Amino acid sequence: MEQSVFTFIHKYKKYILLSGLLFLLTGCSSINEPLDPNALSGFDYVVYPFTIFIKTIAHMFHENYGLAIIIITLLIRLVLMPFMVKQMKSSMLMKEKMNLIKPDLDALKEKYKDKKDMESQREQQTEMMEIYKKHDMNPFSMFGGCLPLLIQMPILLGLYYAIRKTPEIAAHDFLWFNLGHTDIILTILAIIIYYFQFRVSLIGMDEKQKKQMAFMGLLSPVMIGIISFNSPAALPLYWATGGLFLIIQTIITKKMFYANKL
Repeated sequence: MEQSVFTFIHKYKKYILLSGLLFLLTGCSSINEPLDPNALSGFDYVVYPFTIFIKTIAHMFHENYGLAIIIITLLIRLVLMPFMVKQMKSSMLMKEKMNLIKPDLDALKEKYKDKKDMESQREQQTEMMEIYKKHDMNPFSMFGGCLPLLIQMPILLGLYYAIRKTPEIAAHDFLWFNLGHTDIILTILAIIIYYFQFRVSLIGMDEKQKKQMAFMGLLSPVMIGIISFNSPAALPLYWATGGLFLIIQTIITKKMFYANKL
């Protein structure tokens, strides 16, 4: 039981946290009031610097708020990149270790499949921990992989709300769309980009793992689509930019990881 719980959390921790983030964004998406710098409280202290940052960058490029969103999104992703690369490598190493000990765990499960008494369960848990120790693996270490995701959450949330709470953005156009109005084409592009990002994340996995992750992997593009269809175009622009960056980051990281294994 514990092994299956650890495996589930390891496989889906990214999507569990992302689902919580997107659920929070969905529930708060109607909060668009501009911030009053003289009446800040709570999370406003994270959001307000981003509103200033957006305005400053936009002013540097002749009030081009679309370009400002792209530049800031890329800068934030570059800052977060070392944490994300570390998390991805940790996840891939953990997957390899789990594959290595799986035969032992399967044999243990078969050994105790008909033994349901408490004493047998305790013996099974003891033997399971001995297997982890034998392979120099701490099953609780997979929770450490959540740290980079927890670090980036307040940053990405801060930028998200800054975009919603900066009224100047809505008064400007970028490319073919108005940043303050919903744009169907850009929303569809954001959905496609995040779906492709999910597909790239499957590189190196076997068919069974791909099937197991199919539902959770589709959740982020679906939720992004739901939010974007009811939000100004500045938001899918932010997501599309971040998604493209993640695709490149994932491809590079996986190529480096598997190249080192050859």
